[in-house]
Amino acid sequence: MRTAQTLRTFTGMALLSRGFRPFFLGAGVFALAAIAIWPAVFTGTLALPTAFSAIDWHAHEMLFGYGSAVIAGFLLTAIPNWTGRLPVAGATLGSLALLWLMGRCAVLVSGLIGWAVAATVDVAFLAVFTAVVAREIVAAHNTRNLKVAAVVLLLALANLGFHLEAHLTGTADHATRAALALIVFLILLFGGRVVPSFTGNWLAKRGEARRPAPADRWDTAALVVSGVGLAAWVAVPDARVTGAALLAGGAANLWRLGRWRGWRTFPDPLVLVLHAAFLLVALGFLAAGASCFGAILPVDLPPAVGIHVWAIGGIGGMTLAMMTRATLGHVGHALVASKGTQAIYLLVAVALAARVGMAVLPSWSAQLMLAAATAWCMAFAGFLAIYGPMLTRRS
Repeated sequence: MRTAQTLRTFTGMALLSRGFRPFFLGAGVFALAAIAIWPAVFTGTLALPTAFSAIDWHAHEMLFGYGSAVIAGFLLTAIPNWTGRLPVAGATLGSLALLWLMGRCAVLVSGLIGWAVAATVDVAFLAVFTAVVAREIVAAHNTRNLKVAAVVLLLALANLGFHLEAHLTGTADHATRAALALIVFLILLFGGRVVPSFTGNWLAKRGEARRPAPADRWDTAALVVSGVGLAAWVAVPDARVTGAALLAGGAANLWRLGRWRGWRTFPDPLVLVLHAAFLLVALGFLAAGASCFGAILPVDLPPAVGIHVWAIGGIGGMTLAMMTRATLGHVGHALVASKGTQAIYLLVAVALAARVGMAVLPSWSAQLMLAAATAWCMAFAGFLAIYGPMLTRRS
């Protein structure tokens, strides 16, 4: 009730009234812009004034640029529901969003301003955001959710590690895997809450007696197995033991997903897409694990397959699913996926198919890269066209 009253009396910009508004909008614009120029950057047609290599810039900005914006928007919107505290809004929210934007600019021109200055500006956003999350949780004595602040802190440390590793070695392979693993783990953690919860609500409205299985110790065990597999992949991505751990993590999450009765949600794309994205996260484990056994499998899967099933399918799919659903719900629209919304979900699937095809069909890599980038950009252009007005206007 206090949160609702605050929103009714908030007289500032609508964009700064809740955390999801500036960060989901920023994530959408950045996802479109960064991938629109990526084929030209990759081929050398366009040279960016960044201290990173082209591939490291791409990986860094999609994980720490796009990914951190979505995480911030989601957590700033969810935390008031966990804590009962008023939402971060107004000047404080605007300052956070500006700090995120400064990080994107600093990384882009890091070749001009120096890697150390760029790292300081860029890492500052996740460091400050960690402090904000921890403050809100501690102030409400909601200590069981401090693990969320811990994961955000680890992401901030991975970002710092990325800058250091790229400067010292010329590439940031370990830090890239660490960031991807942390975001994947966040999806496993929060997906285990929101996917069965939203599915259960939808099934209840339809009068179905059977609901998704509640979280229990077996879900915790699956998270532990997944965490071990991801940690091994960060450290030794090609080892057979890593492959076995990743395959176990994939199987564990397929089992989790099977308990949530997703096959009953086909009439509602807004719920179904959550299951589809979680499925792709599980398949990413299996693909990454299989690539460790390439020499003894009938098909030698390149490591890029698992990485992009996670990144485009799992992270891209789940973040779009959550951004569309959260925006509809918080601006007072019906929780219904329009034809346009369904189209953007399908375009991400097309982007994933083309990028996986690029990894396994190198002779078609140029055409498939362009197809993947085009489909991704169309998806986020659609997101901005449909949801941009909702994010910037008062409901």
